[in-house]
This record gives sequence, C-alpha cells and structure tokens, in this order.
Amino acid sequence: MDAYLAVVSKREVREYTERPIPDELLRKILQSGRASGSSKNTQPWRFVVLRDREHRRKLAGSIMAPRNLESCATAVAIVLSNERLRFDAGRVAQNMMISAWALGVGSCPNSVRPDQHDAMRADLGIPSEAAIATVITLGYPAPGQPRPRAKADPEKVLARVNRLPLDEIVGYERFKA
Repeated sequence: MDAYLAVVSKREVREYTERPIPDELLRKILQSGRASGSSKNTQPWRFVVLRDREHRRKLAGSIMAPRNLESCATAVAIVLSNERLRFDAGRVAQNMMISAWALGVGSCPNSVRPDQHDAMRADLGIPSEAAIATVITLGYPAPGQPRPRAKADPEKVLARVNRLPLDEIVGYERFKA
C-alpha cells in the first residue's frame, strides 16, 4: 500500500477476527516502531508483546476499552523509560499502526486506566520508574469494521473522513483560528 494512502485511510479497528498475525508481519510492525525517531536518539521505548489470549483477558480490565484487548490477535504495550518523552511514544505507536494497516492488519491505541497502571506494570514485569504509554491492539478486522484497501483513491478517502476541512485549520504565515 502507498504510504500516503496508508496514512489518510487508517481507521481504528476495535473488533477482530480469530485469525492470528503471522510472525513475519508482527516482526515488520515491531521493526517499524523500533525504526521511529526519538528525541536525541534516546530510543526510550521497550515493547511487551501480548500474544496469549488468556493473559490479555486477565489484563483487559486494566485498559479503558477492555473488549479491544480481549478480542485482538496480539497486543503491544509501549513502555517508556522516561514519562516526559510521550511524544516519542506517539511516534512509535503511529508508525506501528500505519505499518500494520499497510500490511492488512487493523489496530487501535488503548489507554491504561490510571488506577490500574501499577498493577499492569507489575503483571508485565515493568520497572516502577517506567510507564506504559499505550497498548496497541492488533488483528484482522471483523466484519463491519474498517478494512485496509491497497487500491483506494486517497482523495476519495479524504472526501469521506469526518475531519475539519484543510482550509479551516491551516494558516499561512499567521495562525488561523
């Protein structure tokens, strides 16, 4: 899939089929996260891959949308060594989700519930000084969910997205309110 099309067509997938993600595709998704840029090349992230369905079910109550974690094929917790570098975690998450989409895999970022952060961190063996930035759920979209389409026209996709028009949000040389 063309990179521009992958970016403009990416939609969140919250329900998945039972189909597992092949190791080679998961590796590409993880590599796209690893290749992300970071502040001063600190690479403050680590990834915890959650493939075991029972383990994900046990952790599901720790995130804001438990069903996402229960039904996905795989999840990846993005862990930061430094809480201040959340922008870098966002770059990693977006790279992984766009790469997954381009490979035909759906995804959705998920927040850890504040009251469950310590418990989830302990369950995953994450040091107390580290933070779980997000948990990305991954899987093949269930019927009725958005699907990647490698041959779509990006301009037609953009015409259908529910976003403010570009001319309302872009100011040239001056801020546009």
